[in-house]
Amino acid sequence: MTENKKDLPILIYDNECSFCKIWISYWKQLLRDKVSFKPYQDCYLDYQGISEKEFKRSVHFIDTDSQVYKGAGGIYKLLSYIDYWKWLYWTYKNIPIFLIISEFLYTFVSKYRSAFFKLTKLLWGNNVGPNSYILSRWLFIRSIAVVYLIAFGSFLLQSKGLIGSNGISPAEIYLSALKLTYGDKAYLFFPTLAWLDKSDLFLQILPIAGIILAFLLTLGFLNLPILIALWMIYLSLLTVGQSFMSFQWDILLLESSFLAILLSPVSLFSLPYKDKPPNFVIVFLTRFLLFRVMFSSGIGKLVSGDPTWRDFTALNYHYYTQPLPTPIAWYAHQLPEWLHKISVQSMFIIEIFVPFFYFAPRIPRFIAGFLTIMFQIGIMLTGNYTYFNILTIILCIPLFDDNFFLGIIPKNLELVKKFKTHITRETKISVLRRNVIIVFATVILFLGSIQLAGTVYGYRNLPEFLISPYRFFSRFRIVNGYGLFTVMTTTRPEIIIEGSSDGKTWKEYTFKYKPDSTDKSLPIVAPHQPRLDWQMWFAALGHYRANQWFINMMYRLLEGSPDVIDLFRNNPFPDSPPRFIRAKLYKYEFTDLEERKSDNKIWKREYIDLYMPILKNNNI
Repeated sequence: MTENKKDLPILIYDNECSFCKIWISYWKQLLRDKVSFKPYQDCYLDYQGISEKEFKRSVHFIDTDSQVYKGAGGIYKLLSYIDYWKWLYWTYKNIPIFLIISEFLYTFVSKYRSAFFKLTKLLWGNNVGPNSYILSRWLFIRSIAVVYLIAFGSFLLQSKGLIGSNGISPAEIYLSALKLTYGDKAYLFFPTLAWLDKSDLFLQILPIAGIILAFLLTLGFLNLPILIALWMIYLSLLTVGQSFMSFQWDILLLESSFLAILLSPVSLFSLPYKDKPPNFVIVFLTRFLLFRVMFSSGIGKLVSGDPTWRDFTALNYHYYTQPLPTPIAWYAHQLPEWLHKISVQSMFIIEIFVPFFYFAPRIPRFIAGFLTIMFQIGIMLTGNYTYFNILTIILCIPLFDDNFFLGIIPKNLELVKKFKTHITRETKISVLRRNVIIVFATVILFLGSIQLAGTVYGYRNLPEFLISPYRFFSRFRIVNGYGLFTVMTTTRPEIIIEGSSDGKTWKEYTFKYKPDSTDKSLPIVAPHQPRLDWQMWFAALGHYRANQWFINMMYRLLEGSPDVIDLFRNNPFPDSPPRFIRAKLYKYEFTDLEERKSDNKIWKREYIDLYMPILKNNNI
């Protein structure tokens, strides 16, 4: 029995009702010292105006002015002592239809308490209570830091060859062209710290600074300022990275880390048993982002009209047409078609239906999280998608509350004991931080809803007053569109680059990871992203004139640029650059079991045509 505290309102309930007791336990944790709770069996004689039968039929809330509220009204009045639930009681009192529906539902649930008790246990398990997300937040931020380490380290290895002054698409030339075209508005339209300094040195300093800051973040130092700095640095590189930084994992990293900024504790050093709990609104936004990533990917495949997704044959092609297959992809391709079709059907279930359970009670939410994680692991096994799948798995972390993580951590650890003591203490968020969260949450929910509507109905079909704010905020990458392989490629064209000193004998430039020679093994390169190899996949699907970076790269090879040549596996002209260079187009397919058994080759290829005509270096 809970002792009534002086001058506190009282909720009186049936202590013999299992359904009542389990939710009373929840409300006790939620309301703490704001309300007292009493079983009617211990106090009904104190309230002569209310019969024992009435107490047994419904809960009674007795306010400090002795006003009595019962049934649904009593529940709403109880919840009005929580700031973000006050609107429920106002709606109950002022909107008749809401009152009628609420009382009907309360009566229905009260009549079948036993069944609803079983349903509650099924949906929430043994932990029906306000769940904290301190451990979830701590792990989420540390994981974002690790991805930043990978992303900055990967880009640092390639940046000079990609956007350096002697690289394929020099950042300095790009920014100068933007300034010439947009004038002073270029700084707003294309946000990047590189406006301060366009030199190769500064473009190397940015990822190096990112690596250092990301490492400090993994240790728990200065979460909030470091997350802001990492977001700004990566946005800066994405802006000047042009085609080479145009991938979905780049924008997903920025959007995820922006939410991490809003989640972040404000402290010098982050420890789970000292940090204040995160605002649940931001926890909800992380789930909303995960929902948009998954749902957009699934529904985008259907609305695209692509026939291979609609007849479930997409996996007949996917494993060998994807940019960088793993060794397992070859074996997956050999599986029978009926299994491919089942896999596609399962994919649609996981991408379209499962995401709705991210907003469900604990148990179905946990199941949805595990299904999503297993799905992402399956993709990682067959394709090198850098850190996209890792980021998606990280976004699953806020689906799991602290009690889940405490259940898998050894209970005798001192950290666990300290943490359990910590989460029982009530903490308050500052008014400023709360208002900042409300503003950003409103913007993100609004823009995210536009993104979903655009994916389902098409952006061209949305009114301009919706598209304009979405277009304005797109430059900052806080809300983005997602959807990999909404249209399945059914053939694999590959570009082979050759150089020659005399125009007769041609030597091939081989890439580090993408297919070229037919006996080249399939790589495991993720989470590192060889950005040139990836861009070559996209270039092969179109015309060279639509890819200015490709033309630039060919001229750099004619010049013998060391920075660009470092992006390749080999340099067939180590002494002096070639006089001629050309690009040929081939059709690639996986070998089958018999073909691989006979010559041990993974690929077979067929010449199509010249991709780009011969270029000549007139200076040699």
